[in-house]
Amino acid sequence: MPEGDALARAAQRLQVLVGERVAVEAPNPRAAVKHVAERIDGRRLESVEAVGKNLFLGFEGGVTLRSHLMMKGRWTVRPVGREVSGSPWLILRGATHAAVLWHGPVLELSDRARLRLGPDILAEPPDLDAMVVNLRALSRGLSLGQALQVQHAVAGIGNMWMSEALFEARVSPWLPLDETTDDELGAALSAAARLMRRRLDGARDRHAVYRRKRRPCPRCGTPIKSWPLGDDARMAYWCPSCQKGEGPAAQ
Repeated sequence: MPEGDALARAAQRLQVLVGERVAVEAPNPRAAVKHVAERIDGRRLESVEAVGKNLFLGFEGGVTLRSHLMMKGRWTVRPVGREVSGSPWLILRGATHAAVLWHGPVLELSDRARLRLGPDILAEPPDLDAMVVNLRALSRGLSLGQALQVQHAVAGIGNMWMSEALFEARVSPWLPLDETTDDELGAALSAAARLMRRRLDGARDRHAVYRRKRRPCPRCGTPIKSWPLGDDARMAYWCPSCQKGEGPAAQ
């Protein structure tokens, strides 16, 4: 699933259309039945903002389009006139560029979802204190790896950056939330903010643990482990030797 930095990059790409009146169509039948295209066709695009894993596109007249990419969605930008094959969910055409949404099943003309989101991990600066307070309010039965992905506590972190941030902070995704100190929470959040900001700014660092099962830990050489985490079964990656906290018995 695209995480906060991927949505922030998409927002950057779409800035080329801000200030323009856009022609809008919804080639995909599943998008057409939402009647989104008719509501925003011909309106001026006034803003594009990423908040966590969401894009909010503001149009004249106070109309806001929310886009969530779920597992496979993506926004691309191309010159007007280049052929668009297939059935994208949405096409926004300006004078010189077109924004194309592929596989983006969540489209709604509302910004109410903002009210359900915690502080954005990519805010400048991120409100780490508020995030810690929100995490402390979650169910005590959660592991730290699950808690960091609860979007109404912290917006923008998914399982990739959760795994990488907890490796940086030297705590396991399996550590129970109620056994995690505030300092450890702060370290994990700071690491997530720093790593995601670096990627947003163009860095292409190699992952330390994500999708590196059985490869040596870059700190201690112990083989990296992985296992589905929580009810959503999102894959967690960690070093069993240099990250505090026990994992499941079999990986």
